Amino acid sequence: MKGPDFPTGGTIFRFDQQRNTITGQTERVDAIRQMYAHGRGRVVVRAQVAFEETRKERTAIIVTELPYQVNKAALIEKIADLVKEKKLEGIADLRDESDRDGMRIFIEVKQDANPHKVLNNLFKHTTMQSAFNLNMLALVDGQPQTLPLKSVIAHHIDWRRDVIRRRTEYDLGKARERAHILEGLKIALDNLDAVIRTIRESADVETARKNLMARFGLTEVQAQAILDMRLARLAALERKKIEDEYLAVIQLIAELEDILANPGRVLAIIKDELTELKRKHAGERRTRVADDESREMTDEDLIADEDVVVTISRRGYIKRQPVATYRRQHRGGKGIIGHVTREEDAVDDLLVANTHDWALFFTNRGRVFSSKVHAIPDASRQAKGIPIINLPGVQVETGEVPKATIVIPGFDAGSYLMLATRNGTVKKTPLEQFDRVRSSGIIAITLNDGDELAWVAVTSGEDDVFLATAHGKLARFHESEVRPMGRVAAGVIGIRLARAGDRVVSMAVAEPSADLLVLTETGYGKRVRLSEFRRKHRGGQGVMLIPLEGRKTGAVAAVQQVTETEEELLLISEQGQIVRTDVRTINRYSSGARGVIVMRLAEGDRVVGTAAFRAGLAEHRAIGENDGDDDEPTGGDGVPRE
Repeated sequence: MKGPDFPTGGTIFRFDQQRNTITGQTERVDAIRQMYAHGRGRVVVRAQVAFEETRKERTAIIVTELPYQVNKAALIEKIADLVKEKKLEGIADLRDESDRDGMRIFIEVKQDANPHKVLNNLFKHTTMQSAFNLNMLALVDGQPQTLPLKSVIAHHIDWRRDVIRRRTEYDLGKARERAHILEGLKIALDNLDAVIRTIRESADVETARKNLMARFGLTEVQAQAILDMRLARLAALERKKIEDEYLAVIQLIAELEDILANPGRVLAIIKDELTELKRKHAGERRTRVADDESREMTDEDLIADEDVVVTISRRGYIKRQPVATYRRQHRGGKGIIGHVTREEDAVDDLLVANTHDWALFFTNRGRVFSSKVHAIPDASRQAKGIPIINLPGVQVETGEVPKATIVIPGFDAGSYLMLATRNGTVKKTPLEQFDRVRSSGIIAITLNDGDELAWVAVTSGEDDVFLATAHGKLARFHESEVRPMGRVAAGVIGIRLARAGDRVVSMAVAEPSADLLVLTETGYGKRVRLSEFRRKHRGGQGVMLIPLEGRKTGAVAAVQQVTETEEELLLISEQGQIVRTDVRTINRYSSGARGVIVMRLAEGDRVVGTAAFRAGLAEHRAIGENDGDDDEPTGGDGVPRE
């Protein structure tokens, strides 16, 4: 049993801080286990909340579920009084937005306030967090007793045994009575002429009954049943029905006698009947179970294991969405709005991750922060997300934004992080050095003046690494040429930028059988076999990846490594347009070819990122289909769909 399930939902916490009466110290105990083991205890219940972006770049706390027996109107009045008395700070607006679709309390947080701190104060000072005491008191043999869960279940099973026994005995008695009558009817049908003659020779009903009992050895009940039998029962088919009913009743009697003689069958019946009750009447669980009050409100064990798309804007706004939000299209489609941006902002990073992964955010200043992917707020396609500073454990400084983000399932020893800067510097650091990241961040790399951290990838120590630049150059080298360094080291030269204005646009660990998906700023793209690029020493200027034709192609915007198992591709533009298409619709070309139009862009827009993933990892509930010819580029309607 997970724990109590309240009709109004909310979140209960398995562990609680309780005072030991013997030692006088506060201990962390499993409240639910203790409650069920002893028949008494308490659980802490919290309201279900979510963060939502509002006007003027503020964050709102949205309350959708309250603890059991908490009055919504009284809660809102209490919050308003606490704000007026200045016991609650950081709240700018409060209103009830509940409608027929469900409860919704809107609490807007001031722009300079921390939403998590405001939420913790709400839990502390209001009934948004409540404690419920449990006392499982029951009458046992007429005496009140406090019972643990095991005893409650045992008494219930004993009661169900008694109910099934008495019900079976009653059904057995009825079946035997019916069998007795059917046996009399069978005797009458077997001696039909003699029975009719006996009845006709009798003076009255009483005499007929006695004569039947004396002549055929019948009981009074059987004789009366023969006298009450209609003449229609003498037909051949009716006689067959009596015989079939008699056989069925005999089988039922044997079945009921076996149930009474076999305790195992009684337990099986109890199980089957409980299963049927569950099928008919059970509903979905409403109350979530989390481990500890100190943890985030969302219990990770109950988080759906699904793939999501995480987008990060240049100004540090972040959000996640299910992969199924984006429909699949052929190349050349216009896509749908995936991230709403403003004139002074642009989408800077996009990746596909699992909700249970760790997200490491590497900023342009060389620092790193960490957070669980499911802690990133889920937002609609039209929303731009929330500032990354509002994520738990992320406290970036003014002017500092995430420039490289990776997702990993854990911090396994033996792996490394390969970091690359915009100016071509690379550095390798053991992954385990990043397993304890403070909320204020830790140093990942020391940067030279005018440089910024741009790319991060996980390596095994025996991999090839490639770097691609905006001017269409690519360098491939073995990672052994970069010795492991500490977090504060500055790194070494990975690729030497030959022309002014050039910069690194991609860095990744090479997979021998993979293709490189090259995408330019104006939407041209192609696939090139990675095997075309031989391994060389680091520090060179690289070889040609794609020929660029000025304004027609623009610079290289993204280089994504794809394999045959990665069938889905997400492309995103600076203005937030996203295209989801099949990787295989983009043909392979040589390194000297320009490619084809993969994404059609609006005037002034440009491609900024791409992400590929396996289609089998996500549930593809397509929003709509936009079919296009593989040879002639076609565009979608570009209309946002809910």
